Amino acid sequence: MKQRNTSRQTAIRLLPLLLGALLLTACGEPAKPAQAREIAADTSCSLDGMILLDFPGPKAQIHYDQGEPDFFCDTREMFSILLRPEQKKRVVAVYTQDMGKADWTRPEGQWIDAKTAFYVVGSPRRGSMGPTVPSFAREADARKFAEQYGGKVLPFAQVSIDMVDLSGGTSHDEKM
Repeated sequence: MKQRNTSRQTAIRLLPLLLGALLLTACGEPAKPAQAREIAADTSCSLDGMILLDFPGPKAQIHYDQGEPDFFCDTREMFSILLRPEQKKRVVAVYTQDMGKADWTRPEGQWIDAKTAFYVVGSPRRGSMGPTVPSFAREADARKFAEQYGGKVLPFAQVSIDMVDLSGGTSHDEKM
């Protein structure tokens, strides 16, 4: 019995030291955010397997705290994953392309933080999944696009799941 109390007292004395060591470890250099990756010739969409470079319009990628990022051939797919209540993976970065700079027919590079981007919802301009939700780094570019092609300019936080519904397939006229 006496040995059990001694072990408990030792553990109680060591606990503050262990907690202090953990806190000091956490105070180290902050983790670098995940960087956007370029699309390769064989990069495929995480949802449907489509090759990203085969289709026009903005692409997206979601980086998690573990594993490889998911790539999407359309921003609608990115939003449909991010806005799902059952999304459990810890997202550390989300990127989409700045369509104010990227070529619509073959967008490459021009990656921007999706959460700071402006989106045009309701435009008939087509991406890989039919009418898409183009992304822009600058609100002025998004407004110019909306004036030319139609749609409403919204920041990331105001895009809702019903605005990016994928249930109609690529033509949005039937359930998938």
